[in-house]
Parts: sequence; structure tokens; C-alpha cells
Amino acid sequence: MSLVFDNTKYEIKSLAHNGIHMIYRAFTHIPYAENPIAPDWQCLSIYVPEAYYEEGASINGYTLTTAPIFFPNAVGGYKPGKECEPEIWEDGRANSIFHALAHGYVVVSAGLRGRGMQDKAGKYIGCAPAVICDLKAVVRYLRFNKERIAGNVERIISNGTSAGGAISSLLGSTGNHPDYEPYLKAMGAADAKDHIFAASCYCPITNLDHADMAYEWEFAKCGTKTPERESISKELQAMFPAYVNGLGLKDELGNALTLNTDGTGTFADYVKKQVIMTCELELNKGTDLSSYDWITIADGKIAGIDFTKYIFYRTRMKEAPAFDNIKMGTPENELFGNADIFYRHFTEFGLKHSEVSGELAEEMQVKMMNPMNYIDDTDATKAQYFRIRHGAIDRDTSLAIPVMLATKLRNQGIETDLALPWGVPHAGDYDLDELFAWVDKVCAEP
Repeated sequence: MSLVFDNTKYEIKSLAHNGIHMIYRAFTHIPYAENPIAPDWQCLSIYVPEAYYEEGASINGYTLTTAPIFFPNAVGGYKPGKECEPEIWEDGRANSIFHALAHGYVVVSAGLRGRGMQDKAGKYIGCAPAVICDLKAVVRYLRFNKERIAGNVERIISNGTSAGGAISSLLGSTGNHPDYEPYLKAMGAADAKDHIFAASCYCPITNLDHADMAYEWEFAKCGTKTPERESISKELQAMFPAYVNGLGLKDELGNALTLNTDGTGTFADYVKKQVIMTCELELNKGTDLSSYDWITIADGKIAGIDFTKYIFYRTRMKEAPAFDNIKMGTPENELFGNADIFYRHFTEFGLKHSEVSGELAEEMQVKMMNPMNYIDDTDATKAQYFRIRHGAIDRDTSLAIPVMLATKLRNQGIETDLALPWGVPHAGDYDLDELFAWVDKVCAEP
């Protein structure tokens, strides 16, 4: 199977929304690996504004060869992600692909393997690290065809939400790392680099092997949903400070971010500070915050917040452990299965407390799904820019997860834009104007 892109095979399509009539070229269902494991899924589509093919044409200052390549994924819950196209949803909104094309970006959408997928022999083919390897293979395909495709392959911006946000952060953190090479060779990925320019990550469900600790550190104050799990919750809480302290995190002034054994400390204060910043921004917009009993306002400014009351305001969503469940059955347990086993534990804690005699995933499999393992690894080419958004009322994972990710990136000198948008639950693509403004800004930097 040839991986040479054929730029003569396309359809001209159009879609109108809110007064915008978008005409674009669609190069669809193109295999991005020579030996695909799931041929119907491992394909990509490239969408290009038709205006770019007119002589001298530009959109927002971009041209056919300089336009950034917007690379959204449709992964949720670590399930397979489909190839998508510009579309108008039933609620009347247009998807990010439509808006990105209208803004002048070239858009690439790819089908990706995920948990639960089986081949004809009944083997599971979507377990970790399948999804990240597929993303890398797409990037390699684009670079391999840089002289034949539209857009600037040195300006690839990934985007995803939830598990999709997690793999966006992983793609941005693991460029060209040798850990993934055997998998990419086996699937026949193109001989090219797989680092990207920037990563947009909405509510990333990541750092899975430490997410249970972080969840109990934050939400145990609300109970455990299952009273018989209180001792498990306490054990996980007690483990979190050692993990945080081992990261060696520092704030913008170089102060160490750590936790005491009781879960208090400068790291806890730093997470709280992010929430206060969110409240300040919302107050400055003119929003009346006086009804929130966890917010203290004095002289028209945020004087402080009661973090415990804030957690009760959000409320707990998941039982303990939230991710590596002792009865298994979570999406993450399935992610770390293998060809023959549907669910596996992925932490020593989960294995130790397993009520179903579960097996433990291999250390390397778990490592390859956590961007925290690669941010300070010199063998990984990191994206130059990250944008992380985690809604202020999101409770799918602890706020500590995006804060640790952003802080570790910043500590390595990587420009990272972190915010916890007011009133936003577990969601993504809700601020495309701001996202595209960020993309334009970073692409304009030398």
C-alpha cells in the first residue's frame, strides 16, 4: 500500500451555517499506514478551503502552504474515534472542523483505534497504546507528504476533549520517542517525524496511574458514594503527597509546590489559586457571584474561597477508586487490557485490592499513556505550546490532574496556557474563537 498522497482525488463540497458558506476540497478515507490493523478505521481525511486554490488567495493571512493544520480527534472514553467531516449538529451548531476551515485552517481528521475493538479472530486490537500510535502515524503521514498536501506540517495543532484531550497532551509530549517505534514500524507508519507544534487539551483524563490518588485527595471530603470504600479512599489520599512531592514542581516564582501528609501545602494552595483566578475573571465580567457561599467578596474583589465548600458545590461523581476500580469495569481498565484480556488493573494499588482476581498491565503499556513520564525526557520532542482547559465544575477527574500537567510543562520551559473556565462541566470546543485566537498567536511567533 502506497503512502504517497494523491492530490488529484478529491470532492468539492459546501456547507452553510450562520451566513458562512464554506466551500472546501475533501480528500477522504486515505490509509495512513501500510499495514493497518483495522483498515476500515485507520484512515484520514484532509479538508482544505477551496479559496486557497485561487491565485494569490489568503484567509486571515494564511495561504495554501502556510495555513496551520488543525488536527482534532473524536476520541471519548478511550473508545475508537471516527473520521469526521464538517457538519451541522442537531442542536444547530457547527462542529470545530467547519469553524476551523472558515477560519483558514487546513483540517485533518482521522479514524483511531480504541478500547473494545476486536478483529475477526476476536482479539482486542484497540488497547493501549493503539490510539497514540495511530495519532503518531497520522502525523508521520502528513510529514512524509509535506510537499504534496496543503498546509504547513510544522504547524500541526492537535485538539481533543476528555480522553481525546488526554491523547492530545500525550501526542504533544512524546514526539519521536523510541518507546513507540516498534508499534509504528509494525503498522507500517511512514518514515518521518511525529512531533507536533501545539496541543489543545480540553479536560484531559490523563495521568491515569495516579488519578485515583488525586481524586480522593480532592473529593473524599464529599464521601465515597460507597461507604465500604472509605478505608480505600484514605489509603489513596495518603499516597498522593509522596507522588506530588516527587514531581519537584515549582510555581512561576520558583517556589516548591508540595503537600504535607495531611494533604495541605503549597500545591493545594496553588490549585486553590487557579480557582480564585477563575472567580476573579467571572466577577470582572459583571457576573453576580454573591449567592455562592464558598466565595468571599470584599470591596468588589474576590477576597478568597472555601475550597472544601467549593468541592461540595461541585460534588463527587465517581466511587473509589475512580479509575482503576477494584471490581474493574471502568473504561480505563479496558484501555489497559491486551489482545486476550478485556479488563486489567493498571496500578499496584488496584491489583492489591482487586476483588475480581484481576491481572496487572505491563509497566511499559501504562508508561506510554501518561504524558507526565515524557515531559522531562530528552528523547521526546515536545510541542512548543500547550493550551489546557478544565471546566470549573468538571468532576470527572481531580483539578490536580490538569494543574500538575500544566506546571510540569511550564517547569520545562514549555509555554502553557491553563484555565478553569467558570461554569463549564466536562466538555470541550466551547470557546473556539478563543482557541483559534491562541492558535493564530502561537503560529505568528517566530
